[in-house]
Amino acid sequence: MNETVKDYLESLKNKKVAFVGLGVANMPCAKWLASKGIEVWACDRRGKDYIGESDCAELESLNAHFSLGENYLEVLPEMDVVFRSHGILPFQNPWIGECISRGQTVTTEMEVFFKYCPCKIIAVTGSNGKTTTTTLISEMLKAQGKNVYLGGNIGKALMPELDSICEEDIAVVELSSFQLLTMGNMVNKPDVAVVTNIEKTHLDHHISLDEYVDAKRNILIYQSAESIAVLNADCDYSIGHSVYHDMRFDIRGKLFEFSVKHPVENGTYMAENGDIFHCSNGEKTFIMNKSKIRIPGIHNVENYCTAITAVWGTVDTENIVKVAEQFGGVEHRIEFVREYKGVKYYNDSIATSPSRVISGLNSFEQKIIMICGGSDKGNDMSLMAPLILKKVKILILNGATRDKIYDAVTSCDGFEESGLEIVKTDTMENALLIAKDKAKSGDIVSLCPACPAFDQFKTFEYRGRKFKELVNGFDD
Repeated sequence: MNETVKDYLESLKNKKVAFVGLGVANMPCAKWLASKGIEVWACDRRGKDYIGESDCAELESLNAHFSLGENYLEVLPEMDVVFRSHGILPFQNPWIGECISRGQTVTTEMEVFFKYCPCKIIAVTGSNGKTTTTTLISEMLKAQGKNVYLGGNIGKALMPELDSICEEDIAVVELSSFQLLTMGNMVNKPDVAVVTNIEKTHLDHHISLDEYVDAKRNILIYQSAESIAVLNADCDYSIGHSVYHDMRFDIRGKLFEFSVKHPVENGTYMAENGDIFHCSNGEKTFIMNKSKIRIPGIHNVENYCTAITAVWGTVDTENIVKVAEQFGGVEHRIEFVREYKGVKYYNDSIATSPSRVISGLNSFEQKIIMICGGSDKGNDMSLMAPLILKKVKILILNGATRDKIYDAVTSCDGFEESGLEIVKTDTMENALLIAKDKAKSGDIVSLCPACPAFDQFKTFEYRGRKFKELVNGFDD
């Protein structure tokens, strides 16, 4: 642990620190601070049975206090420092402003990590492709022999890792708009910032599209002149702004781009024949053909081009190719689950938006049976309707958005002639049973929700794991 981290922990002694929302980030951070002898309060509207009995027992063993249930916020006026869960957004929760007006410090796990992390940080954000790109960057660095700390929105808290991170290490961090929204203290960070793409999404949580886009911009505007920014040459980064503003104008350091459609002057691109090249300083380097990439889909070629650009100069070409040949994909992202009676089942639970569904459908060369539906986050379902008519033979709809998706697909030009069969049901489990009953040998069944999981599950991970459990439980 370096001296700045020690000083930070010392500054919290004799203070009361609250964690509001005990999710995947705040729970380990609460344990970490409690283990350092800091007075920690764990606050959540939910009870211990939902949060996790074992986690709560561990916190209790570290002398942490609890404030749970309907009145879980009543202890906040007594606190000195408040860590909000990343999903608790300031403009929708008046208690955050009340804490600030009382002079209390309101922060997040990721804000603290960025402030005190002693090593190089490669940060990735965007509407789609974040997790796969972040994972690929990590895998490439590890193949090069680097000591990597992987975390953030990918599902791992990094603040507790400040115990062991050294200056020579590399942190690879996935950042959501929720995490970036209030991160205004990233002085000269991150060292490498990647914005995979921007599209209209998360409008159920942000007060406007501009707020969502501006949150993403925070990854760029605090960088130094020596920093690197990696942007998508095929993306319009001005989306949502009433006055034209492209993210390229936010760049403080060096701009590199990636493309699967055309060459770029500085960065990585795919040629028409599938060859992938990197260009910089007037030199063009052949890396590999896209056929080397094990995971399917043009969106994954794009993810590779992104990751290659981010690690160029640090990772050798041979290690990039090694990862392409060996990496089998990230859980819940067009993840092959099982072949049962000649039918292949895929878990694409991460496909929580129409654009993700489009990427997933384009990964298959035949018409599939698609399970779709979940909670509503305000997405335009008509965006995926034309491709569904082209790439889906049976569409099984469930959850809160089943009628919304049904209306979007049935009103799409060409529906009557498509021959698409649509079945509506209530739950993902029942949708899978219908798919199992209708599927024949040679078919593909894929969970492609187009929506978050909150109507039936805690997160998309819980949904995907339940899907896999059910598929693997089919009787032989």
